[in-house]
Amino acid sequence: MTTCWQGLWAYRSYLIVLLLPIILLPLPILIPTKVSTEYLKDTNILFIGGLIVAIAVEHWNLHKRIALRALLIIGVRPALLILGFMMVTAFLSMWISNTATTAMMVPIAHAVLEELQNTRMDSQGGSDNPTFELQDPSPQKEVTKLENGQITPAHSEPRAMKSKEEVRFSKGMSLCVAYSASIGGIATLTGTTPNLVMQGQMQSIFPENPNIINFASWFGFAFPTMVILLLLAWLWLQFLFLGFNFKKNFGIGDQGKEKKQAALQVIKIQHKLLGPMNFAEKAVTVLFVILVVLWFTREPGFFPGWGNLAFANSKGESMPSDGTVAMFISVILFIVPSKIPGLTQDPENPGKLQAPPALLTWKTVNEKMPWNIMLLLGAGFALAKGSEKSGLSEWVGDKLSPLQHMPPPATALIICLLIATFTECISNVATTTLFLPILASMAQAICLHPLYIMLPCTLASSLAFMLPVATPPNAIVFSFGGLKVTDMARAGFLLNIIGVLVIMLAINTWSFHIFNMHTFPSWAQSNATQCFPSQPDHTTASP
Repeated sequence: MTTCWQGLWAYRSYLIVLLLPIILLPLPILIPTKVSTEYLKDTNILFIGGLIVAIAVEHWNLHKRIALRALLIIGVRPALLILGFMMVTAFLSMWISNTATTAMMVPIAHAVLEELQNTRMDSQGGSDNPTFELQDPSPQKEVTKLENGQITPAHSEPRAMKSKEEVRFSKGMSLCVAYSASIGGIATLTGTTPNLVMQGQMQSIFPENPNIINFASWFGFAFPTMVILLLLAWLWLQFLFLGFNFKKNFGIGDQGKEKKQAALQVIKIQHKLLGPMNFAEKAVTVLFVILVVLWFTREPGFFPGWGNLAFANSKGESMPSDGTVAMFISVILFIVPSKIPGLTQDPENPGKLQAPPALLTWKTVNEKMPWNIMLLLGAGFALAKGSEKSGLSEWVGDKLSPLQHMPPPATALIICLLIATFTECISNVATTTLFLPILASMAQAICLHPLYIMLPCTLASSLAFMLPVATPPNAIVFSFGGLKVTDMARAGFLLNIIGVLVIMLAINTWSFHIFNMHTFPSWAQSNATQCFPSQPDHTTASP
C-alpha cells in the first residue's frame, strides 16, 4: 500500500495536469463574461501552441539531427553545400523560429568552413588539422551567444589568412543561412509572426469570412512561393560568391576531393556525437508529425476534413481551429514522460521513488517563450478593432478610393515595394500590424478582394535581406564577422527585387484558385461600399 501511494506521489504532476482541467470545467458556465478577447484570439493560441511544439523540437536537439542528416544526404560540393544549408535552414524555419534556426546552423556552417581551410593549410605544409567540434569551441573560434534576445559576438583573431576565394565562400555560406531562414518562414502559417498577424487581422476585420486563411490554404499558397524564391536566391548567391564555374562549383572531377572529404567528415562526426535517437526524440517526432497531419486534414477545403466530419457546426464548418490542434499537442508534451514510464530511486533521497520528467516542463517553456510577441500580437488586434469601431478604418479607406482607377497588379506591386522598404528599418510584425488594417479598408473602398493586397504585404514583410538590423538572422550572421554591411546590401538588394517579382507571380496565378479571388466576396462588404458578390472585382483581369 505504501509503495502504491509513493507511486501516485511520484506521478503527482501528471495527475494534476489530467485532473485540474476537469475540476475547472464549470468555470466558463459560472463566469460567462468575456474580457480582453483581442489579446487571446485563436491566432494567439495558435502562436503559443506552435511555439511550444517548436521549443520541444529544439529542447531535444531534434532540429540539429534533421539538419546534419540532410547535409550528409545532399553532400558537400560547393554549390550543393550552399543549396543544402539553404534547404535545411528553410525547412527548419518553417516550424521553429528563424532566430533559433540561424543560431544553430551558422556554427555548423563555420565548422565546415574551418575544416576546409585546415585542409588547405595541410596541403600547403601547414600545421595540424584537429577535428572541429561544436560542443567544445576552441579559443580561436568566434562564438556568438544569444542572451535575453541580445547578440553578443566574441571576436578573435583568425588562425590563418584566408584566400580571397575562401573569404567569398564564407560570406556566401553565412548569407545563405540568414536569407533562407527568412524565406522558409513564409511557407507555413506558424513559420513567422507576420503570417499569424495576417490571419488574426482577417478574423478581426472580416469576421464573416469562412476561415479562408488556415494552415492548409496558406501552405498551398506560400509553399510554392517559398520554393521558387529559395531556388532563385541560391542561384543569385552562387553567382555572386562562387561565379559561374559549373565544373568547379558542382565538384565535377577530382578537384578539391580532400576538402570535400574533410567537410563531410566534420558533419559525420557531429551527427555521430548526437548518438542514436532516444525515447524523448522519438516521442517528439511522432507528436510533431501528428500535429502537421491534423493541421492539413482539419479543414483542407477540397475534401471534407476531420473537423467537418466529427466537429461541424450548423454550417458544416469545423469548430476546432488550428489553434485547438496546436494546444492539444502542446498539452500532451507536458504529459508524456521523456523516458519509458517507470519508477526509479531519487538519487538525492534514497528510498524515495521518482517519476521521469515530462517531454516539456514549464521552466523550459517559460525561458524560451517570447511573451512580448504574444502581447504585441494582441495589441495589433486591439488596435485594428479600435480603428474599426471608431470609424478610422472607414475614413482611411474613403481617402484611398481614387486608387480604384489604377490597375490592381500595379497597386500590389507598389505595396510590395513599399513594405519591402519598410521592413528593412522596422520589425516585420510592426510593419504588418500597421499596414494590414489600412490595406483591408482600401480594398473595401475600391471593391478589390482584400487578400489581393493583404497577401503581398504579409509576404513582402519577410524580405528583410539588406541590413544587419533588419531581422535577427541577419544580425546573427553579421556578428560572426567576415561580413560587411556593403556585402549584405549588395546581395540583399537584388534578392529583394527577386522576392517582389516572385510574390507578384504567386498573387496573380495560383492564389486566385486557392482563395477564390475572381469576385469580390460578400464577407468583405461594408456599409460604405456598393459592391455585390456576383460582381467581378478588378482582379479578374489577371489570369
